[in-house]
Amino acid sequence: MGGVGTPPGISPTFWSLLLSEPLRDTTVLDVGTGTGRLALALAPLCKYVLGVDRERDAIDEARRRADGEGVSNASFVVADADAVDYRSLLPEVPRLVTAHLFLSDALIERSARVLPTGGVLAVVGFHVDQWKETGRVSRFAYDEDRMRQLLDTHGFVVEHLAVEREVQRFGSVEEALAAAIGLQERWKSDGRWVRYIKFLEDGGRTLTRSHLIVKARRP
Repeated sequence: MGGVGTPPGISPTFWSLLLSEPLRDTTVLDVGTGTGRLALALAPLCKYVLGVDRERDAIDEARRRADGEGVSNASFVVADADAVDYRSLLPEVPRLVTAHLFLSDALIERSARVLPTGGVLAVVGFHVDQWKETGRVSRFAYDEDRMRQLLDTHGFVVEHLAVEREVQRFGSVEEALAAAIGLQERWKSDGRWVRYIKFLEDGGRTLTRSHLIVKARRP
């Protein structure tokens, strides 16, 4: 599978970690699947993929995409991934649980319950430095130590845990604002926009994206 190109919007490092697994006979659970970007990319490579997300509109779009692409071995269900028992979602035990930009304590705990010996959890989540210029750490963000402790608590052996960080640098306030315009409404609702404006007024000219990439196995 080394010749399979990285899907748009997916970290090449994360994708290579997935491709290193024997996917052909594998059932995959994609948690927080959204519109199914990762699930649909994995479907041609594996036995079966189930995507789960609490947002009905996103699941409806994932189903439309699967139909449009002629994907017959991917299904999508509406469920709260932080509350549902993963064992109730699938007809057989998954050997791989994935999550792309979805990460929580409950995800780790529920994955530990459902994965068999040798099963893998592979996730991309927000690192604590994500949007650090706004002066507010997301409640969904983790640092390396906290993630290692959480995985250890639930019996996982870490095979990869690293931070991918991209720092945009701007020549002016106008450039910085233009880069963040898509985030403006969300940041206004939680107070981040005011903090980012203050950061720019004080001379700051950066915007940081920082993700934690994890692969861990059940021994």
